[in-house]
Amino acid sequence: MANSNIHPTAIIEDGAKLGDGVRIGPYSVVGADVVLGDGVELASHVVVAGRTSVGARCRIFPFASIGHQPQDLKYKGEPSTLQIGTDCLIREGVTINPGTEGGGMTTTIGNACAFLANSHVGHDCHVGNNVIFSNNVMLAGHCDVGDFAILGGGAAVIQFARVGAHSFLGGMSGLEQDLIPYGMALGNRAYLSGLNIVGLQRRNFSRTEIHDLRRAYRLLFAQEGTLLERVADVAEEFREHAIVMEIVAFIKAGGRRSMCMPKNGAEA
Repeated sequence: MANSNIHPTAIIEDGAKLGDGVRIGPYSVVGADVVLGDGVELASHVVVAGRTSVGARCRIFPFASIGHQPQDLKYKGEPSTLQIGTDCLIREGVTINPGTEGGGMTTTIGNACAFLANSHVGHDCHVGNNVIFSNNVMLAGHCDVGDFAILGGGAAVIQFARVGAHSFLGGMSGLEQDLIPYGMALGNRAYLSGLNIVGLQRRNFSRTEIHDLRRAYRLLFAQEGTLLERVADVAEEFREHAIVMEIVAFIKAGGRRSMCMPKNGAEA
């Protein structure tokens, strides 16, 4: 742990592995089975516990609780893990729980994610890269969140739900179903309100790609036929369109939850 800077009030338990240039502020605690990558910073009053690995250059702010026993009453002390990627921002009061025996034994967080104040990631969740949780977001156990998804302040996601890549869940929304990639859901309880057009534009998707998504969306969520029939039609018509096929694959893969649908027909 060359060039590390550890405040004298911090507690580093025997066995913890610290990379080069780690900075640990006042009154922080690092458990015996924790691995901190190069350049990780714990600002102050941060606790990292359990079998947790934190990737290089992550910054964790005061009163975050990372890797403590999952909030699952079925947990019996099994040696589950939490893996956090590189370059993540974890702000004040964030809680992230490890996995459980009933969910695959691990929780994973990708690279370059931002978890703003008091947000929560439950046990056995899998969060992709470049994901943003705004303040007070609540992600229940066993959820999957795709790359570049954004969850607005105070949003809540039910256990076993899937949140697709490049999607947007509005602030104060309660998501009880799966949200398609590139989709936008709003409300309590959340409904599919169209495509995440602003997010697509910010990430430099072309006008042609956005136009294709709009056409496919209207077909997928039209009134005629069943969803599976419409998925088959879209898969045939857009088989050469990679981003549309991401939505098709997401729906076909299915999960424990039904699909989040529009209130009154397709919107985009």
